[in-house]
Amino acid sequence: MDLNVHDEMTCQVRDVLDRVGDKWTLNVVHQLRHGTRRFTDLKRGIDGISQRMLTVTLRALERDGLVARTVHPVVPPRVDYALTPMGQTLLKTAWELIEWAQTHADDIAGARRRYDSTAG
Repeated sequence: MDLNVHDEMTCQVRDVLDRVGDKWTLNVVHQLRHGTRRFTDLKRGIDGISQRMLTVTLRALERDGLVARTVHPVVPPRVDYALTPMGQTLLKTAWELIEWAQTHADDIAGARRRYDSTAG
């Protein structure tokens, strides 16, 4: 493999991992797990997210092809968000990570306590 192609692929992968590993993306994907949601429903369901950050996150997910945005021609305007088929695959993958974290949360907390008690 050409070194430049490898570097470009590494950069692309890092960019994708930065997206899914940010503070809000998986929260939004999780909120969309059962289907279409309106902006206000998403905001209500994600503790601590600002309107601006939700907008930025949804736009990025739409740009990446993970979320579809539908604008309904009504007054007042209604906008719905839903996972795309690719977004559904991210949900499946993220859910496995969430389950792993839940399974090992106590083990990790214990390891941290042990480490912290000997470090210093």
